[in-house]
Amino acid sequence: MIPIRHGLTIFLLMSTALASNDSLDAKGKSSHKAFIYSLIPGMGQAYNEKWIKSALVIGLEASVFISWQENLKKYRNYDDNDYPLKRHRYLEKRNKFAWWMGIIYVYAMIDAIVDAHLHSFNDLMDSPLDKENSKGKQYAE
Repeated sequence: MIPIRHGLTIFLLMSTALASNDSLDAKGKSSHKAFIYSLIPGMGQAYNEKWIKSALVIGLEASVFISWQENLKKYRNYDDNDYPLKRHRYLEKRNKFAWWMGIIYVYAMIDAIVDAHLHSFNDLMDSPLDKENSKGKQYAE
């Protein structure tokens, strides 16, 4: 568990980094920055201004972490009279949730990097295909 002061420090650093106006102007978002932000679940999506995705990633990570923690507690404090499943089943469920935490984490990182890389894609696709060169002749790209 992260101590509160470390969590507060991380939150302040990320919020000041998000508040800074360092994004690329015409080119779009930086994939490298998206990767750095995505080290904290949901922040890569927030950097890309995908607020619903960010909330979804944070919610999924939190719910999977809580389920992992509950199964760990049941496994450690197992008593035949208190729990309906056998002890090893709680260990298996705990491990399953640990895998899900990792899968969601890696997926969110890849998603943030790809979103940053394709940030200007819609603007590029909406621009006209024919452009004029310096001599006034038109050519297609």
